[in-house]
Amino acid sequence: MKKIKVYLLLAVLASGIMSCKKALELKTDSTFDDDVTWSLPDKAGGVLNNAYANIPNLYDSYSGNNFLDAATDDAVSNNFGSAIATLGAGDLSAIDNPVGSWVNCYNQIRYVNLFLEKGLTNKINYDLTSVANDQAYKRKLKGEAFFLRAYWSFLLLQQYGGKTTNGEALGYPIATPILSDAESKNLNITRNTYAQCVQQILDDCDTAIQYLPSKYIGQDAITGSRYMGRADQQVCLALKARVGVYAASPAYQPDNITKITGMGQFTVVDPNAYQQKWLKAVTLAQDAINVIGNFSSLKASDFNKTSTPNDMIWRKNAVNNVMEQNQYPPLAFGRAITGPSQNLVDAFPAVNGYPITDSRSGYDSANPYANRDPRLSMDIYVNNDLFDGRSLEIFEGGLDSHSRFPNATRTGYYLKKWLSTKSDILNPEAPLNDYHWYGILRKTELYLNYAEAANEAYDPNIIPPGSTMSASTVIKNIRKAAGLTAATSDAYVTEVALSGKDNFRKLIQNERRLELAFENQRYFDMRRWVLPLNETIRGIKVTEDAPYVFSYQIINVEPRNFNDIKYYYLPLPYDELSKSPSLENNLGW
Repeated sequence: MKKIKVYLLLAVLASGIMSCKKALELKTDSTFDDDVTWSLPDKAGGVLNNAYANIPNLYDSYSGNNFLDAATDDAVSNNFGSAIATLGAGDLSAIDNPVGSWVNCYNQIRYVNLFLEKGLTNKINYDLTSVANDQAYKRKLKGEAFFLRAYWSFLLLQQYGGKTTNGEALGYPIATPILSDAESKNLNITRNTYAQCVQQILDDCDTAIQYLPSKYIGQDAITGSRYMGRADQQVCLALKARVGVYAASPAYQPDNITKITGMGQFTVVDPNAYQQKWLKAVTLAQDAINVIGNFSSLKASDFNKTSTPNDMIWRKNAVNNVMEQNQYPPLAFGRAITGPSQNLVDAFPAVNGYPITDSRSGYDSANPYANRDPRLSMDIYVNNDLFDGRSLEIFEGGLDSHSRFPNATRTGYYLKKWLSTKSDILNPEAPLNDYHWYGILRKTELYLNYAEAANEAYDPNIIPPGSTMSASTVIKNIRKAAGLTAATSDAYVTEVALSGKDNFRKLIQNERRLELAFENQRYFDMRRWVLPLNETIRGIKVTEDAPYVFSYQIINVEPRNFNDIKYYYLPLPYDELSKSPSLENNLGW
C-alpha cells in the first residue's frame, strides 16, 4: 500500500533521527497511510490538530512543572532537580537547554506542511452534504494551517534567534515547503537571517487572514463559536503585533544597526534603520487594535471562570487541579514550586501610581503590602493573607514557613495568579477540579506592544499617524484598568513621559513585567531589551514580634549567574550543530 513520503528538514528532522545524513534523506513515514489519512476528514484533520495539541494548556509547563519566570528575577523554583532551577543558576548549554524546543517546533511545521500538501485536495471531503460547505471548511483549515506554521516558526525565532560572532542577526532554517528528493540530501543547511524569518512569519499570517473568519461567533457550522480557541483573523493580527516588537528589539539587529556593549548595555549604530523597525511595529500593533478593539484587563475572577476571559485573544484551557498541586503551600497539599521574588514585589507601585522608592508613594516598610497596586494582591500571596479560610503563616516558625517545612517558600511569598480559590480543592479524600486558562495572546499585551513601539518610533506623548493614542495614554489606561488611582497615577505617567523616551521605556518594561507576570514572557523580554540578567533574587524574612504584629527583613535567596552577553541568546542544539557544519551558532556558544 502507498505510504506518505516525508522529506525531513535538518531539524524537523530531529524527531528521533540519529544522523544528519539520515535525517535529510527521503524517508517513508509509516505513521500515516496515504490512502486512509488523506481521504478521511477526521484523520486528515488530526494531522493538523497535532499542531494545536502540542501547545501547553497550563502556564507552569516548563521542565519540572515550572514557570519560565523562575529563571528570571521574578521568581525561584523549589523543584531543585528541574532543568529550570539549574537554568536559573546559570547552567545553560547546547546539550542542556530547557527553554528551547527545536525538535517539537519543526515536527509541528512538518505536520502543517503535510496537511497543506495533502489535506486540502479533491480526494478528501469535509462535508458530504454540501459542496459549498466542503470548500468553506477547506478554506478555514487552510487558514489555520498557515497560521499554525507561523506560530511554531515564531517559537523557533523567539528561542533561537540571535546574533553571531560576526555580528549577523540570524533566525532559524526556514522550512516552509516539503523538500524535494535532491534537496533532502543537501547537508548544507544554514540559518536564514532574522529579518527573513520575520517576513516568513508575517507572510504566513497574511495568507491565513485571507481564509479565516474575523472571529468565531454564533452558531454557524464552520465559523461558529464552537471553534473558539482555534486560529482566526484576530489571532493572526495579534501574533503579527508580537512579532513586530521582537523584530525591532535591539538584541535582534545586526551590528550595523545595534551593538551590545556589555551586560545591560547596547548602542544604536544606525538610528534611522532602527527607527524604521519600530515604525513597522507600530503599524502592526495598530492594525491589530483596529480589528480587536479595546483591552479588558485581567481580573482575579478570570482565573477560573467557565467562559473565556475577555482579555484573551487566543487561549487554551484545562479542567484539573494540576497547578494547585504544583503551586499551593505544603500545608494545603501543594509542592510550592514557584516562589515569587521580592524583586517582583518591589516592582509593584503604590496604589497612587508612584514607585515605592518615591516618597510620594506613602510606602511604609513596616507595613509593606498596604495601599499597593491591586495586581500585587491578585498575583501573590503574602504573610497573613487569607487562604482557604485561614491566614497564611509565612512568618518564621509559622505553618507555611520555610523554617517549618523545608519544601515551603524560600522567598516568603506564594503564587496566587491563575490558581483556584475553591475550598479544599486538594483534599486527599475528595479532590476537586477547576477551570484554568492559558492566554497565549492577550489584548493587554497587544496594547503594551503598541506603547513600546510608539515610544521607540516617536516619543511618549506623540500620537503616531493613523492612530488615536500615544504611548503615555496607553500606559495610563492600563494602570487605571488595573485599579491604580487615576489622578495621581496619570500625573506620574505624565511626569515620566516628559523626561523622555529612555525613562518611559523603563516604565513600559515595568508595566509589562507586572501585567504579564507568570505568563512566561519576562525571560524573553529581558533578553530582547538587553536588560541586566545577574540581579540576585531576594526574598522577605517575616518575624512575628507579637500576635499579628510582624517585622520584615529583606534577604538574598539565590544568585543569577548570567554574567556574559552570550546569555542573551540560546545555543542551538548540539545534535543539530554536529549534523550540519553550516549551522552557525549564536554569539558566545
